[in-house]
Amino acid sequence: MLKVLAKGRTQSPVLKNSLKSTRLTRSVAMAPANVRSSSTALPAGYKEDSSKGPMLRFEDSLPKLPVPTLEETAARYLKSVHPILSKSEFESTTAAVNEFIQPGGIGPKLQEKLIARREDPQHKNWIYEWWNDAAYLTYRDPVVPYVSYFYSHRDDRRRRDPSKRAAAISTAALEFKKMVDQGTLEPEYMKKLPISMESYQWMFNACRVPARPKDYSEQYSPIENKHILVIRKNQFWKVVHEIDGKQLNTSELEQQFKRIYQKAEKVPAVGVLTSENRDVWTDAREVLLKAHPSNAKALKEVEAASFVVCLDDAAPVTLEERAHQYWHGDGQNRWFDKPLQFIVNDNGTAGFMGEHSMMDGTPTHRLNDYVNEVIFNNKLDFSDPSIRSSIPEPSIIKFHITKEVQGEIEKATKDFIEVIGQHELRVQAYQGYGKGLIKKFKCSPDAYVQMIIQLAYYKMYGINRPTYESAATRRFQQGRTETCRSVSDDSVAFCKAMGNAEVEDKDTVALFRKAVNSHVEYITAASDGKGVDRHLFGLKKLLGPNDELPSIYKDPAYAYSSTWRISSSQLSSEYFNGYGWSQVVDDGWGIAYMINENSLQFNVVSKGLGSERMSFYLNEAAGDIRDLLVPTLEAPKAKL
Repeated sequence: MLKVLAKGRTQSPVLKNSLKSTRLTRSVAMAPANVRSSSTALPAGYKEDSSKGPMLRFEDSLPKLPVPTLEETAARYLKSVHPILSKSEFESTTAAVNEFIQPGGIGPKLQEKLIARREDPQHKNWIYEWWNDAAYLTYRDPVVPYVSYFYSHRDDRRRRDPSKRAAAISTAALEFKKMVDQGTLEPEYMKKLPISMESYQWMFNACRVPARPKDYSEQYSPIENKHILVIRKNQFWKVVHEIDGKQLNTSELEQQFKRIYQKAEKVPAVGVLTSENRDVWTDAREVLLKAHPSNAKALKEVEAASFVVCLDDAAPVTLEERAHQYWHGDGQNRWFDKPLQFIVNDNGTAGFMGEHSMMDGTPTHRLNDYVNEVIFNNKLDFSDPSIRSSIPEPSIIKFHITKEVQGEIEKATKDFIEVIGQHELRVQAYQGYGKGLIKKFKCSPDAYVQMIIQLAYYKMYGINRPTYESAATRRFQQGRTETCRSVSDDSVAFCKAMGNAEVEDKDTVALFRKAVNSHVEYITAASDGKGVDRHLFGLKKLLGPNDELPSIYKDPAYAYSSTWRISSSQLSSEYFNGYGWSQVVDDGWGIAYMINENSLQFNVVSKGLGSERMSFYLNEAAGDIRDLLVPTLEAPKAKL
């Protein structure tokens, strides 16, 4: 059965579910790698190329993404599907896997081709082009809400005035941009090893562009495009951020934002076109370009901007109101194809929205952490009162709107309201404990919270189903993400024990620790490029047009085990009060979570499955596991 998409395009639901899961969420993933100011001794093979500048100095010496052996992928795959299949289903899957990997069969032949592709000097990363295309650029559903993601920033009590807040954020973002453009940004490290910084090239002065059969990403010269795109009341404004070789200071930027607040008039929302199905937007873009010759220049100024500042006509207060505002807003005061959009509301609250196709969440997490850190700790000069008389006024980027363009805007607005209306979002801000206590339990905080999610799902459904967590593979050239399959025999045994009053607590604790260890083992392997999902995807890509589809891919377990009923990811910051994105299948959940020192937070999204109830179960599961483990802590020694 095929799901029909707009303009007659079709896509297998199995392929769609497998790819949607990779879009944003899973790569927004794990908390950014540690950043250090200088490198210590590195293993053999890692060399610094100073000609590339500090940011990219390790890039060419990073190892290539490995190709796991067929045997290790087969073993890990069978282990991952065992807890979610019946005995007869598992026997059938085992037979299909053994047939696939047998000597002389199709599996070893595909493996040889994949290894050859890895060794080909033309490919820095054997999956990079395949994955970017399949998971993102050929993806036709709207980027909002299905690909875009958000961060909700902590309140800045010194800058309740939205002009001041926007000016401070822009000052900090421009400082970060300077380091990226000049290549002076210090690389990040995972386990003391440098990781790929290549994706930072898609951060500033870049834009996704709709096209058939796949979108593409455009990079623009930072030297020729020294302007911020500001959107207010759907109207686009160009704010030049550098004059005579000198960046505008915070006072000058504040003045620019104040002028826009004063002058902006509500206009037709051209930006809402970017919220459409990608084929629909591709056609609408042509309508826009044909409407008037000047629209091409206007479109280029929008797409080439350094980044976007959206001055929203809204005043969200609660965490859920903020989440909705930053995740999608009203669909109109945005340009959803831009990778960086900072959002400032009339009450001074602020956040960020990212587009995901060429850059995962860890780089934008670092950017947003930097922006907030320098603002809250006053690490940049935000107080220079001087304002140069030579600074040009903000200028309107004007689109000529014909009747045909207006029709496209009205259709996009209607479609946006319909799509967003299907989603239900809840925020579970759990204040009982956080990373501090979890570490006292001697657990990996991430694996611990994954067990909270598994237990909550079990409480709601009485069963565990396929769960995705993102694992970063950036320690390899052009590395992006791999799937961590969170459900294991051990996690299922733990959830069942928690629901069985006859199991003693000490036995449940033992099962919990086994479940945590199993999760750590899988995510470690995935981060090392040895998960099963990308490997099986790569082997399948090498099938010829006349090759019969191997039984491993026909087996229902292959589709079921990669249909992510829970799509989860962690990203934590003491400067954020929220972050999130969408579910990836219609009958599944999107659960983004933060693990801060003294709190946990879950952003729960579904298509009407009862997000309020899931939020409750997450709260209850967090309390249950805490109560289970607290007695295991050593009693404090009495003072003599």
